[in-house]
Amino acid sequence: MSLSRREFIRLMSLAGAAGMLPMSARAAQKKPSDLYEIPKFGNLRLLHITDTHAQLNPIYFREPNVNIGIGPAMGKPPHLVGEHLLKYFDIPPGGIESHAFTYLDYVAGAETFGSVGGFAHLKTLVDRLRAGAGDGNSLLLDGGDTWQGSGTAYWTRGMDMVGACNLLGVDVMTGHWEFTYRDDEVIRNVGAFKGDFVAQNVKVREEALFDYRFEDFAGFDEDRGLAFEPYTIKEIGGVKVAVIGQAFPYTPIANPQRFIPDWTFGIQDGRMQEIVDEVRGKESPALVVVLSHNGMDVDLKMASRVTGIDVIFGGHTHDGVPAPSVVENPGGKTLVTNAGSNGKFVGVMDLDVKDGKLRDYRYRLLPVFSNLLEPDAAMVDYIAGVRAPYKDKLEEKLATADELLYRRGNFNGTFDQVICDALLKVHDAQISLSPGFRWGTTVLPGQAITMDNVMDQTCITYPETYRRELRGAEIKAILEDVCDNLFNPDPYVQQGGDMVRVGGLNYVCDPSAGIGERIQDMTLDDGTEIEPDKTYVVAGWATVGSQSPGEPIWETVATYLRDVKTVKITRLNTPKLKNVSGNPGISDYPVTV
Repeated sequence: MSLSRREFIRLMSLAGAAGMLPMSARAAQKKPSDLYEIPKFGNLRLLHITDTHAQLNPIYFREPNVNIGIGPAMGKPPHLVGEHLLKYFDIPPGGIESHAFTYLDYVAGAETFGSVGGFAHLKTLVDRLRAGAGDGNSLLLDGGDTWQGSGTAYWTRGMDMVGACNLLGVDVMTGHWEFTYRDDEVIRNVGAFKGDFVAQNVKVREEALFDYRFEDFAGFDEDRGLAFEPYTIKEIGGVKVAVIGQAFPYTPIANPQRFIPDWTFGIQDGRMQEIVDEVRGKESPALVVVLSHNGMDVDLKMASRVTGIDVIFGGHTHDGVPAPSVVENPGGKTLVTNAGSNGKFVGVMDLDVKDGKLRDYRYRLLPVFSNLLEPDAAMVDYIAGVRAPYKDKLEEKLATADELLYRRGNFNGTFDQVICDALLKVHDAQISLSPGFRWGTTVLPGQAITMDNVMDQTCITYPETYRRELRGAEIKAILEDVCDNLFNPDPYVQQGGDMVRVGGLNYVCDPSAGIGERIQDMTLDDGTEIEPDKTYVVAGWATVGSQSPGEPIWETVATYLRDVKTVKITRLNTPKLKNVSGNPGISDYPVTV
């Protein structure tokens, strides 16, 4: 099979822009006989997983059909979906890669290719990739959002995932949802983790520097006030590699600060530059890597501002991007990647480092198909042991899915609608609000919806529900605030989630408008206009500022599902969109204006 002209030009431009040796046409033409057969290249291999969200077993996960880029981000990774993504990366439609990277013909693809992820299958693949690189020539990096996202992670306070990562062989990690446990639990889990936990942008508040909780914490630096080691140095394949950690900058805003009252976060790109300069001057590494949980848009901006970074391995926004973006900055070039979520992908970057400099690279984002990988026996046993105390509860069949239930996308997914409908009915409300989380697995039509599935969608450490009265103006303000987090053209203002999901409410959204002007024409389901000064009964969950008084959201959803028995979405409360015509970050969307 010959290499297409477009792909040849793209490969040449990427390598040339990176200041690296061009990939030969012969190497680019090579088609592996096996999805996981990767020819050896260079002298070290970096493996990257991120946002696994505690999914120990194989799952289904549908990629988005709406991931809108605004302004300079329009038409660029990661804001490409469906056919637009396939065209940009020259992926043929209808095959296994098309299924992995897009939502297209999702149900048919899932039935053909099977489930993805699962730590037992991930272990088999990681071991194979490490063996292919040669003994001592690889590192496994975990971008965070690992300890949260399942029932067992919630009940064990993340320790089930610490054990799984130790068995998997994770060398370095950073965090986000890890910080939604109490700070003493975070410290305990980091202590039990056998790899290095790094984060240059997390500090201990000055008034808490002498707190006894931090005295014996290995990562704590009292002089700098840093809560964790900012970086670690590894010798890999005869090459000195520096790995700098970048935790999620907005943790105390997007999640309850009450769990971690003594830690501060932020992007801190000035400190990042200082750390990079320090590392290069003090340690003289041949390669500087940032393990980030910024979100891809933030990583792209940081890469344009901070010099001296060779590669950013990114997470948080769950974008499965098949090839790195090459970002120019005043000091050179930086590669920026993002490796999807839920254990669905492993990023594999092979690097040729000579004379203290990165010369060339190869990158593949490998989908982890459980049907193609034998599960690792030791990991199978570990997972069974972790789940055993909760097995009966998790496997309870609550209802049956009459259609595909998914979450991922800028606006309501069908499983989000189930949650919103449950809040409306069980809590007798006019409007429901549900967070725009990007984690949450997919249920195929005809499958049983188990308590396991519900926990995958709702399992956080602040799950309490509420029922309260809000004025129309307050509801609009909530929607506008979240919308700005999503569509502000400055990536440093974004927080990386999706739009708050709604039930019983309809509106028009103009992503291109300014703050306070994006949400328009709000109505109830019956067409009644939302009035600014009128009050409405609203049900929701996951309050960040203070703990709500109601039951955990999973109990609300379980009650609803046991009652309906078969789930069919009769109305999906997705907004009508304005000024998005031609945007390659939207496809197969029902209504635009």
